[in-house]
Amino acid sequence: MTEPSENAKPTVAILGASSDRQKFGNKSVRAHLAQGYTVYPINPKETEIEGLKAYKTLADLPVKSLDRISVYLPPPIGIKMLPDIQAANAKEVWFNPGAESDELVKAAYEHGIDPISACSIVDIGETPGKYQ
Repeated sequence: MTEPSENAKPTVAILGASSDRQKFGNKSVRAHLAQGYTVYPINPKETEIEGLKAYKTLADLPVKSLDRISVYLPPPIGIKMLPDIQAANAKEVWFNPGAESDELVKAAYEHGIDPISACSIVDIGETPGKYQ
């Protein structure tokens, strides 16, 4: 396997990606695409989101590592996903507003994950309201 070049697109898995364009899990897919990311939507109930293949789990992804994971799941589901998130070994893990809780953040640290509790869409220079 070759190392990615410095010009390689950054990668992001969107946990809780949605085909519903009003949901933030969809807005994040579109915002990350607009900023040049290779986007991997994760949703066990979808086959395609915004023209991209949707994956059932992080383990199904065709890449060995990710630059970021952006989470749009209710905290109780996010907690159940922590072993998978840890195994994906992403450089950054974002728990977006509504997806974070004190319990989730504490559990993330216990899994060796250094979570970021903030909006990943804003972090990449986009505004969620732009994606209606």
